[in-house]
Amino acid sequence: MTNNLRYLVGIIAGLPVSAFAENLVASQPPDLIHHWAGYFSLAVIVVAYVSAMLEDLTMLRKSKSMVLGGTLVWFAILLAYRQHGDVHPAVEAFKSNLQSYMELLLFIMASMTYLNAMEDMHVFDALRNWLVGARFGYRKLFWITGILVFFLSTIINGLTAGLLMGAVVLAVGKGNPRFISLACINIVVATNAGGSLSPLGGISTLFVWQKGLVGFTQFFTLFIPCLVNFLVPAIAMSFAIPKVCPLLETQNITLQRGAVGVVFLFAVTIALAIAFDMVLRLPPAAGMMAGLSFLQLYSFYLKSTEPPNGNGFAQSLAFEDEPGVGREILAPYSYDIFEKVGRLEWDTLLFFYGAMMGIGGLGFIGYLDAVSQWLYGQHDPTEANVLIGLSSAMVDNGTLMFAVLSMHPGISQGQWLLLTLTLGVGGSLMAIGSAPGIGLLGLTKGQYSFLGHLKWFPVILIGYFAAIGVHFLVNARFF
Repeated sequence: MTNNLRYLVGIIAGLPVSAFAENLVASQPPDLIHHWAGYFSLAVIVVAYVSAMLEDLTMLRKSKSMVLGGTLVWFAILLAYRQHGDVHPAVEAFKSNLQSYMELLLFIMASMTYLNAMEDMHVFDALRNWLVGARFGYRKLFWITGILVFFLSTIINGLTAGLLMGAVVLAVGKGNPRFISLACINIVVATNAGGSLSPLGGISTLFVWQKGLVGFTQFFTLFIPCLVNFLVPAIAMSFAIPKVCPLLETQNITLQRGAVGVVFLFAVTIALAIAFDMVLRLPPAAGMMAGLSFLQLYSFYLKSTEPPNGNGFAQSLAFEDEPGVGREILAPYSYDIFEKVGRLEWDTLLFFYGAMMGIGGLGFIGYLDAVSQWLYGQHDPTEANVLIGLSSAMVDNGTLMFAVLSMHPGISQGQWLLLTLTLGVGGSLMAIGSAPGIGLLGLTKGQYSFLGHLKWFPVILIGYFAAIGVHFLVNARFF
């Protein structure tokens, strides 16, 4: 086999050419684009994704159809290659996609375990209680919750950050559905904007960071564009917020013993993930797993040194007896880290497994190369990235980013940053375009709605294009 052919096989399989240096295929790989296996795989992924989008109607969890779809795609590919006589290239491609997913899974698992531990220790309850008790007016609360979630979403996942601030909005906005609706829209926009400027803020940014296409610190060059994306619709919506103060009751929140230590260890874990990537050149997931071991050891220490008088119990307050009177309830805090791992969003994580394996299969077949040639070959990269970003209003941005990565487009670092920006903030255009929006639709029980969000689509779209324009102004050196 010639060197050019070896290179071609490596690109089709989505692997470095060196991966094929020792195990070369004996003949030209089959063309599956016009093969029954290709048509079958394409149809399976379309059906699986449509099924996932109709989850609320069918009551069938999105992970079920997507995992099955990904499995069927690779079954068809392996069957076709077996008929051709050599399954090795397909097997290696599957392993490459599986490795990418495992790095993502381990990173999210460690991060969410920490967040679950902090939630059990009432760290987020204390923050919410402080905001409720500060007696801010509705307009101030609108801006405070938006700014807080903008920065929070740079270090914790968007769904958690959005739901945390959504709970604050529900608590302070009782009896004022207009405030709740506008504040939730603001939270969705702010969360997606903040998550776009940090590799820790979302799936799409994490993908780009793990692939080494954008360095950790280079993401922060998107700060001003993301801030503009948040401020443009926020300023417009703030004029519709009433200038009154809500009358609220506060709760007595007591932090669980060791809560400050867990917050500190989480910061150390994030620092380790960055150091492992920038200094040791190891995947960020390796640093996150090291940090998870610290949490396990710290939990063991807390359990071993728990006072016999029950001070190690978590305290919460429930208003059940009569209006305005609280009854304090003691609930045992679980030191079992595996219990917190079990509470991860496994439906979402398994959905991403199916999506990554299915899309990876389409990339191996060659469909994504064809799409890449159409998008980045016949269109300007800026136009292509803007269109992809707009599509994230309907399609999950993590899935879209993985699809683009599988296309291997030859674009500049400035364009990778642009793609990260558009995919992140494009999800704010509609309520169903991002995890925070979907989460708040369920949390608010109709007070924040799809149509309510859609009314502010024009100003959010203006913010979308304003962020793109600012990116070209402040980050011109990357193009």
